[in-house]
Order: sequence, then structure tokens, then C-alpha cells
Amino acid sequence: MNHVKPKKSLGQHFLKDLNIAQKITDTLVLHKNYRKVLEIGAGTGVLTQFLVKNPNFQTFVVDIDKQSIAYLNEKKILEADKIIEADFLKMNLRNLFENEPFGIIGNFPYNISSQIFFKVLNNRDLVPEIVCMIQKEVAQRIASKHGSKEYGILSVLMQAFYDVKYHFSVEPHVFNPPPKVKSAVISFKRNTTENLPCSEKLFFSIVKSAFNQRRKTLRNTLKHLNLPKSLTEQEIFGKRAEQLSVQEFIDLVGNIEKALKTE
Repeated sequence: MNHVKPKKSLGQHFLKDLNIAQKITDTLVLHKNYRKVLEIGAGTGVLTQFLVKNPNFQTFVVDIDKQSIAYLNEKKILEADKIIEADFLKMNLRNLFENEPFGIIGNFPYNISSQIFFKVLNNRDLVPEIVCMIQKEVAQRIASKHGSKEYGILSVLMQAFYDVKYHFSVEPHVFNPPPKVKSAVISFKRNTTENLPCSEKLFFSIVKSAFNQRRKTLRNTLKHLNLPKSLTEQEIFGKRAEQLSVQEFIDLVGNIEKALKTE
């Protein structure tokens, strides 16, 4: 019995250009101490076939789509015990490789790419490197620096813990079916920041609050915190979220945390 190729699901568009697949997999380096790599949304195995050829990697794939799982098993692109049928967003990453660090690669489904990044942030000590293809607009946003209109929540949160690099754009015609938007390949490598010198929960909360009303100054967007006037009169509170670098956000949250503790 021959399985049909998996159909598009979860907003995913399958890459069909082998040259681009090779370029994407070549972008993933992995430090010599980290050999395992997990591909999210393997689909028809276009990336997988190049990953398994690299002797530096131990490749595993995860896909929620039963057709994709059946197709990968039938084609024997990699061993059956390395093909995981699951929802990545619901997986316990600490149990996956018994707390062993691993890289992540994939042509991420557009409609869950942000959720994937938030899950990675919560498990950043396990994920030293990510290479992925996502919607070009999202990639530009995450890689952008402060002062640009693209700079936003994910820019700050990902750049706080990862060195982000935008690699190249990908045209719609190399996918089946072609998406209505352009795509891009972007990579993330863990920086030296293990933990922030402030409350991470407060950091995430303040970054989100600041960008949710990005046209307003911090003095207005953080009004709900009822901060002391001596703090909110500082120059930084007259700025908008997009004007603050990642380090300035970290310093800001540290000062806010101190002010809230002394109240």
C-alpha cells in the first residue's frame, strides 16, 4: 500500500526546492557538545533527508500529522524510533532526551511559530541553537533592532537570550502549495545570559505591556503598576517601547522591581 503525500495542515506549506533545503540544513551548526537535533514539522522529509546525511547530527523529527508520520516511516528516511508523532507545543522537552541539550530546525507552520518561540524561551537551557523558516515579516521583526517599526515583543524576548541572525528570504513558488507571503530563514544561538538580573516574569509582562500600546510612552503603558512619581519622572519613561534596547528593558525592569519591593 502506498501512502499519499501529506496534505497541508496547521498553516504549513511544504518546501519542494532541494537547494534551499540544503542551505537551511547547512545553516545549523551545533556545538560539538550538542549532537541531537529535533526537526519540527518534518512533513515530507525535505529537510530531514539532508540532516540525516550529516555525521555530526543525531536527527529526530516530530510531527502532529498522521499522514506525515506514515509517509516518513514508509520512505524510511530515518529510523522509526526517531520519528515522533506529537504536538511539539504540548511536549515535555525535559523528558525528550533526558535533559540533554538539542538543536531545533524546521519549516515552522506559520500560525504557531510564535508559540514555538515562547516554548523555546521557557526551555532555553536545553536549546542552544535554532534554525527555522518562518514568515518573512515575522523573521524581520524578531531580528530587528530597537528604533525600527518592526521591533517588538519577540525581538526583545528572543534577543535577551539568543543572538539572532536573518539569513535569506524565500519566494512563495518553492512551496507546495505556495503561501501568500514571502518566507525567510533565521537562526538563534544562545548567548551568555543564563538568567536575567531581574524577575523574568516581570520582564516578560512589562515588555508585553509596553508593546501592546507601542504608540504611547512607557509612562502611560505602565500606568497600571502605580509606580512612584520619582521613578516615572525619569527620562526613560518618556520613551516608547520601540526606542529601548534589550539592555535598557532589562535595566528598566530591574529599577521597577526595586521600586515595587520598597512600597
